[in-house]
Amino acid sequence: MPEFLRPYTGIGTKAAPRRAAKRAGDDYGRTAEPSWRDVDWQSHLRQIEIEGRRVNYVDIGEGSLPPAFFVHGLGGCWQNWLENIPRLAQERRCIALDLPGFSSSELPRKKITVGGYAETVVALGRELGIDDPVDVIGNSMGGFVSAEIGIAHPDFARKIVLCSAAGISITSLKRRPVLTAARIGAVVTEYAIARRGTLVKRPGLRHAMLNLVVRHPTRIAADLAYQFMSGAGSPGFLPALDALTDYDFRDRLDDVKVPVLLVWGREDNLVPVEDADGFERLIPDARKVIFDDTGHLAMLERPETFNDLAVEFLDYKTQRSEPASISAGVAT
Repeated sequence: MPEFLRPYTGIGTKAAPRRAAKRAGDDYGRTAEPSWRDVDWQSHLRQIEIEGRRVNYVDIGEGSLPPAFFVHGLGGCWQNWLENIPRLAQERRCIALDLPGFSSSELPRKKITVGGYAETVVALGRELGIDDPVDVIGNSMGGFVSAEIGIAHPDFARKIVLCSAAGISITSLKRRPVLTAARIGAVVTEYAIARRGTLVKRPGLRHAMLNLVVRHPTRIAADLAYQFMSGAGSPGFLPALDALTDYDFRDRLDDVKVPVLLVWGREDNLVPVEDADGFERLIPDARKVIFDDTGHLAMLERPETFNDLAVEFLDYKTQRSEPASISAGVAT
């Protein structure tokens, strides 16, 4: 069973039993500082029109360091980065958007494509008056988009962080089985999202809903789980999945000339950890860090550890990437 199909079929999963959460380590699920709960997010939410469609984004922070753009994954939303934005916003401007067709952003006029999403991120930056290179951080589909930015828009990105990025094994899957399974999953998702306020409050149900996405759902706070599920059930889900399986950029990844940090969970059920090896091999200046006992959302599962790595990587002064400090439970 291909890794990507597991969350939609439930076949061949590697989900951790609920009791295993006790052994996940002190940093798992612990709120990063400064806490996202202390931020008045409403005051930082903005909307802008790009190619005739509304794009929703959050814009927060200032400082001398290059701005950071955050790009969410399939079924996601800008809230996927709640645990990470406050830390980086201490020294730089941070912008996180809902990709077109997800959460509060309208579907684009054109067909959804990976390249189109990359153009949207770049267009947003230009509309906001940002002309100098920025740092781009993407998870899953957002990682696919971020890597595409490195290829097609080399003047936009200074450094890139890819967290469990799609774009390697997914391009080898046959589209018809993937989309059939996804449509079944979409029906289940719609039902779950309609009741997520009730479901995420109960640890047992939270585990059942999320154990193929995060390694230990009961260690993820209920309010955070509620927030990062806000983008699920969006109209862009199936067209975006189609776009992911219909685009192969592996032979162009050597065009990414900026430093890239790869962060993966060893127990990722959506994008296999072996894909990190593929990105590391194909991108000239890339290094990988693997989080043990972690799933698909390392930036939310172990936010403090992720933030430490990202900040050190992005703040390093030379152009070439250098090894960052490695914490317990994390392997290069």
